[in-house]
Amino acid sequence: MADAVLTLNAGSSSIKFSLFEIDGASSLRLASQGEVEGIGSAPHFSVRDKAGTILADQTWPAPHQAFESLLEGVIGWTETHLREDSLIAVGHRVVHGGPDHYRPELATPDLLAALDRLTPLAPLHEPHNVAPIRAIAAARPKLPQVACFDTAFHHTMPAVATRFALPREYEDAGVRRYGFHGLSYEYIAGRLREIAPDLARGRVIAAHLGNGASLCAMHDGHSVDTTMGFTALDGLVMGTRSGNLDPGVILYLQEERGLTAKQVEDLLYQRSGLLGVSGGIASDMRTLLDSDAVQAKEAVELFVFRIAREVGALTSSLGGLDGLVFSAGIGEHAPAIREMVCARLGWLGVELDQVANRQAKPNLISTPKSRIDVRVIPTDEEAMIARHTLDVVRPKSSVGT
Repeated sequence: MADAVLTLNAGSSSIKFSLFEIDGASSLRLASQGEVEGIGSAPHFSVRDKAGTILADQTWPAPHQAFESLLEGVIGWTETHLREDSLIAVGHRVVHGGPDHYRPELATPDLLAALDRLTPLAPLHEPHNVAPIRAIAAARPKLPQVACFDTAFHHTMPAVATRFALPREYEDAGVRRYGFHGLSYEYIAGRLREIAPDLARGRVIAAHLGNGASLCAMHDGHSVDTTMGFTALDGLVMGTRSGNLDPGVILYLQEERGLTAKQVEDLLYQRSGLLGVSGGIASDMRTLLDSDAVQAKEAVELFVFRIAREVGALTSSLGGLDGLVFSAGIGEHAPAIREMVCARLGWLGVELDQVANRQAKPNLISTPKSRIDVRVIPTDEEAMIARHTLDVVRPKSSVGT
């Protein structure tokens, strides 16, 4: 088997991974992908090849499996399917790079110490992103690891788009807007250059709509503005996250309702968003769209309303709009949501092709008369991580996927 790169996306209860073979010195090819889910309860390990064939499937009935042993299982499985020394590097998604880390970097003790200091900026993500880097470094110290930052793509935003109206001392301490989902947006920008180069040079809003959701305004493939800010809690309504919120609500919750900081954190990250607005029916858009409950419909309505409102704001940041791209779980697989969003954007000249929008694998979904080019582009953050990882460990490679 060819040399390979492993990508890891670790969260609090899951580890998603993909294995990419290096085809010669010029390209990457997805070989397999899998996940360990249910960490902390009943861990389930599964792997499939590119065609969807199951390569491994195992469940542990009790929560006795430590994170390190589960991660070792992923690495061990990978190595058994490769010849000796074929795994040349591991690439990691790291949510927050702060103000100083705006390109992929080789993981070193100094970098890990810097990422530890960023934990207050992403307390629910950063520790879980960093933990596997340390675990692999301890078990396989000679295996190169690369950190790929979700904030990096947004370092092209102008200062006015990153600044809060707070005293300067807080900005100097790193309190500013960073933006997230950058690996997804970077991939989308690259795909646009391949399939619609003229549009890619123009003014485009990409909508990464999943359990976590955001929008990014891009001009000539570079981030100009985005809806997420200081944390991944900001912006659009999400599965369980509130999105944009009057800061006075936080003061009220603490001063009048007596909630502690931890309780507010739990409320805004875990019990709000679609789940909260629907009255606990679901955080999953598929369930809400299938429900006849009034609260489910109101949750969907708010989700769509906020997307359309933020598209208007980002259009202002761009000085106009040439294209709109839907991506991620909801963006790629929920034609009803795309239809509702586009209906609210008719004032911009968006005209949806209803037939194209309902196709199994839609691409261009606007009509020829539409002033805005509307597309569906599946994202691939893992491919982006693999590409960056290979570029770092083999800097002279020109890598494509």
